[in-house]
Formats: sequence, structure tokens, C-alpha cells
Amino acid sequence: MSRDVARSWANACLALNLLAVDPVGLRGVALRARSGPVRDVFLDLLSREIQTVRIHPAMSREALFGGLDIAATLSAGRIMRTSGLMAGNDACLLLAMAERCGAELAAEMAQCLERGGRRMVLLDEGAEPGETAPRALMERLALHVCLDEIGRQQAQMPETPRIDEARLRLADITATDDALRRLVVLAARLGVDSLRAPYLALKAAKANAALRLGWRVEDEDIAVGAGLVLAPRATVIPEPPDDPNPGDHHPESREGGAEDSRPQGPPDEILVEAVRPQLPGNLIDGLRDGGHARVAKGAGVGRKHRSNRRGRPLPSRPGRPGGDARVDLAATLRTAAPWQGLRGRDGSVKVLPSDIRLKRYEEKSDRLLIFAVDASGSAAMARLGDAKGAVEILLSRAYASRDHVALIAFRGNRADLLLPPTRSLLQAKRRLTALPGGGGTPLATGLRAAGDLALQARGQGLTPILVLLTDGRANVALDGSGNRAKAREHTTAVARCLAGEGLPCVVLDTGNRPQAVLADLARILAAQYLPLPRADSATLGKTIFQTIRDGLDA
Repeated sequence: MSRDVARSWANACLALNLLAVDPVGLRGVALRARSGPVRDVFLDLLSREIQTVRIHPAMSREALFGGLDIAATLSAGRIMRTSGLMAGNDACLLLAMAERCGAELAAEMAQCLERGGRRMVLLDEGAEPGETAPRALMERLALHVCLDEIGRQQAQMPETPRIDEARLRLADITATDDALRRLVVLAARLGVDSLRAPYLALKAAKANAALRLGWRVEDEDIAVGAGLVLAPRATVIPEPPDDPNPGDHHPESREGGAEDSRPQGPPDEILVEAVRPQLPGNLIDGLRDGGHARVAKGAGVGRKHRSNRRGRPLPSRPGRPGGDARVDLAATLRTAAPWQGLRGRDGSVKVLPSDIRLKRYEEKSDRLLIFAVDASGSAAMARLGDAKGAVEILLSRAYASRDHVALIAFRGNRADLLLPPTRSLLQAKRRLTALPGGGGTPLATGLRAAGDLALQARGQGLTPILVLLTDGRANVALDGSGNRAKAREHTTAVARCLAGEGLPCVVLDTGNRPQAVLADLARILAAQYLPLPRADSATLGKTIFQTIRDGLDA
């Protein structure tokens, strides 16, 4: 086992022992480790001394903080509330997947920590260096532990110290003002801007003094508190101070050889050097990136999306209220009414939890119209002006129905996203007006760009609809080469991929006469094909909108 790994595991075990000695003062530990045997060993050591209860960011607010007990309130005729897990003081809460905890939930949990008596363990399972638990919680927990570099064979069970005796001794531990001064100075040199950090470091120093069965905080205790509390919070690498007169620090240089009245101990520089090996290994990389951590904004599994979905009511269902669930009061009372004769005749309505019914809706996600416009030279010579007019009319109709719109233009050998998904009608019209024309027709590239955007939007809860406006004269392949046969082959391949994803699509033939190649492309896409060689922009817009509404919203 390397020296650094051995030190990391020793510090992790020491942090657990300190938390067992003073769980209320230290408040908890932020543990960064992926699920595995090393973390299991750590949590097993924790559970030996502290009772734990696991919670999750996806739990309802009522389960965590308490709320209105619907059944008890209706039965008793007065407000009845439930107590949540955060209200109790008996167990230490293990917050799994803490990196996915939102800012609002973290703020409420931080308030519970501030009121005192609450202990937490943050299980940070972030996969990337910048993906961390909320700062509002990490700042309030004294101990930060990282197990990423420790292997299974290196996580050995340490000897258990005398925790019970240390707890009895903790209240009698004393610390000098100089100990707190050193911790405050070191926190400033490490770039720690929170005043909680040196206070929690002093708590850790006192717990370490009690653990070694001492009676006062010594130099080694200060070093332990600084290493476990201040070092993980460091944002800068401490530089040695400028000292033009180093001889002034020696007792023999003072007049009369008088000794310093301050409590004697190691200089601040020795404390800095003791903490330096425990500074985060990625501190320099973090400073290079600006020191900004990404908190609870991952796009993976478990991410919550705010949505303004609409829908029609469905029959209510049995369930327990909590989170976003809404109680259907009328259905609840209808369910409870037939049983009142068996539940007593004291004049009150008795409602049991099994009577509660929750509202349901058939939700319909917001729609995104993706316009893929052919801006090549052939299209510009033919109907680009009318196509712009048709798209502008569609934009107005989409704005009226509160749909999102996006605009992709393809010409030459590229496809450009001129307008990301938006509801801004003015911005969409400006981008459309500035749409240039000319160059080759990279139809396959345009289809691929529109498909990528559609799949991304679908993952965000939108319903994408692709509207392709082209004359069908593809002559640029995906690799940018000007080969018509290869361009048609690539276009067919991309169309088959989009058809496999089941993306709704409308193909608008803007050529002077219907193109058989576009009709074949529409069949591959399973799309609506609209050859409109002689229609003006108003007719184009009306026809496309009618097709989208009747054919795709059915």
C-alpha cells in the first residue's frame, strides 16, 4: 500500500472515530465514493457506533419534513400533521446520491442542521470531478472524506478505540485562544471563506483530544482538525509569507531575552506543512477551471425537469399523498361515505388512508417544430422566398399555440442551427429573414442535424415534429464531397435511422414540380409528403399547419 493511500484510509477511519465521539458538534461527514466494497466497509464502521437511516433526494417533502395528515385531519375534524425523518434526533441520516440533491431541498436540510441536534452523512457518488453535493450542506458538515483512490485490499478494518470513554471526557476538554487563532489564520491562507470551517476544525481538535484521552487541545489535535476540516475545503495553495527579518522570531534576538507571553507551540508554517499533504489532489485543476463545481445539474438518470404540461383529467386512483400528488377530495369522500355506518355514528366523517384518492391527468408534453430549410443555390433560385414566408406563417401559428420552434439551415457542406428551441416569435423571424442562400445541397447533413436536435428535445420531455423544406436535389454527401450518388445514399441511410426513432415528419417539396426522389424520401421517413409547386407562402403555411394538426395530433 502506498503512503498516500495509507494516509487517506487512516484519515477516513479517524474521521469516523471523531464523528462517533462528537456527532452533534461535528454534524456529520461528506463521503465521496462510488458504490463498492470500500464504501461498504466505511459505512459498516459507521453503523457500529451510530444508528443510521437512509434517505434519498427523490423522497417526498412530507416524508422528510412532515406535512398534513389528510386521513387523520378528516377523521378528527382538526388539523393533524405528520413528523418527517428530518425532525427526529435519534439517528444519523444517510443522504444517498447527494450530488443529485436540488438547491431547494438542500436549503431546507441546511436549516434543520442549523437548528442543532441533526446529523447527516452525504453519500456523494458523483462520476466527474465537478459533480458534487450541494455546498449548503457540505459547508455545515465538519468532515469531508474521499475514498476514490483506495482499493478493496487497502481498506482494512482498524482497531476500535475507546469511544465511550472519549465521549465522557469530551465536555472537559479545553482549548486556548491561540488554537482558534491558528485555525482562523490557516483557513484564510487556504482560501476558506466560511467562518464555520475554523469553528468545526476546533470541534474536531477537541474530539481528537478526547479520543487520545487528553484534557486539553494540543498541537497534534490542531493539526488533525486542520487536516480533516480545512484541507478538503482549500481553494488556494498557501504560499510562504514574506519575512524580511527572520531573526526577529528567535527569543535571543529580543531585548533582555524576554520570552513570548503567547502559549508556545509550533509556528504557523509548521501547521501549514502538516496540512499540505492532505490538500485535494485536484486543487490545481480546480483552480485552472475557475473553481466552479457543478452541483445537482447532471443530465443522467434521476434528473428532474420542470414542465408546463397540459392534459385532461382521468379517473382518480388510490394512493398516498406526497410530493406532487394532489388529493381528489370529492372522490375520497365518495369512497369513504358507504362505510360510515360501520365506522360509528358520532356525526363526524371517518376517513381511512385506504379511502384517499389522488388526481390523475393525461399529460401532453409541449411540442417542438423543427424547421430544416434547404438554403442551397437551387432552392434559392426556386422557392426559398416562398418557403421563408410559409415558415413565418407557421411561426406565428406556433406562437399562438405556445409551441416551441427551432430553425436549421443547410447549404454548402454544413447544417447550422440558426435558432435553438424557443418561443420567441421576434427572434425567430429575425433569424429567418437573415437566412442566406447559395451553395450545394447537403440534404443528409441537414436531416442528421435535425434528427439530433429532435432526439435531444425528446429526452427533455418535448414532442418534436420535423418539417423539411427542400427541392430534393441532394448533391453533397456527409463527408462534404460533391457526389450525387453518394449524397442520395447517405440521405437514404439517415432517413432510415430517423424512421427507426419514430420521429413525426412533414416533407415539403418546394421545387417547381413534384420530385419523385422526395416522395420516396417521405415514404422512408414515414412522413407526410406535400408537393406544392404552385402555392404561395400563405397556402404553404396553411397546408403545413393543417397537416401537422390533423395528421400528427390525432
